[in-house]
Amino acid sequence: MATAPTYCTHRQLKDVFPQLDSFDNKRALYGWKEVTTNKYAAHNSGLTTQLFADGEDLGSAQSAHTDLNVEGEWFYNSAEDITYYYSASTPSDKLMEAGEEFSALITRITANASRFLDAKLDPNLPREQLKDKEGNYDYIIVRTTALLAATFLIRSHDPTSEVATAMMEDAMGNIDALNKGGAALSWQTTGDSSKGVVRDVTYTSGSIRPVDTRGRWSGSWDLLRVKVTTAGALGTAKYSVWNKSGDKLKDNQIVTDEIITGDFQVLASGLQVRFGGSADDSVATINNEWEVEVAGWQEEVDNSSINSVKMTRGGYRTRGFGKY
Repeated sequence: MATAPTYCTHRQLKDVFPQLDSFDNKRALYGWKEVTTNKYAAHNSGLTTQLFADGEDLGSAQSAHTDLNVEGEWFYNSAEDITYYYSASTPSDKLMEAGEEFSALITRITANASRFLDAKLDPNLPREQLKDKEGNYDYIIVRTTALLAATFLIRSHDPTSEVATAMMEDAMGNIDALNKGGAALSWQTTGDSSKGVVRDVTYTSGSIRPVDTRGRWSGSWDLLRVKVTTAGALGTAKYSVWNKSGDKLKDNQIVTDEIITGDFQVLASGLQVRFGGSADDSVATINNEWEVEVAGWQEEVDNSSINSVKMTRGGYRTRGFGKY
């Protein structure tokens, strides 16, 4: 059966909230009394979903206290609020704790934070597209979920914590930005998508690389491949470009061994690219490669925060500029 996604991991939560480990919810149990040989009881123990002895997880509870006959077995009687424990040695000489395995606690808290985020995000945002092209959730989604999880965890110990309040404000600010289009997710078409988004595939540090693009992409969405085919300085090095074919990306060569000049040069379908290096004597390295993600300039911008503006000039009113 499919399960709802959790947007951040234990590691990511700790990156956002390094003090995470200090919020383990285990609590010590005291007042153990021997009720029969090797069987001990702690009255008024509070809900015990898991029992630990000197940090060791004692496993699942038995079905009844009458079933306890093996070292380390335990049972919680919810009707009488009594925790039973079987041991040949007195639990008074051990650190007995009730609580939840910390990893299980984090799994539950991050799942709750993810469902809270789902409830707060605009329903028009497709949940499966919260991931980037590598299958990872966008960092703003990860961070916002981690902030919410940290808030829930802190408030379970201190409901009036100022730290928790600050984290919740940060998280709600992110949610507000996502809902109003003030923060772009990787899947969204932005106002500059038609100019191309350049990403390294293979790059040698210090080499000549694409540093700028201009123009507007006149086709539909595509993922271009740009590759250095001849090494050397400006005027010697060469590059080639591929776009999508009928059934594959980066498969159809459209620019072949073009000399890199350092000025704007042809990329594809209305776009130009300019190469440059970190120094005047930088050189291009053969087989360095980039991908350029492009969207057509006529495609609708997702969640744009650009609004209409009314303008006047010389006493005459003009129409507001809007999205057509």
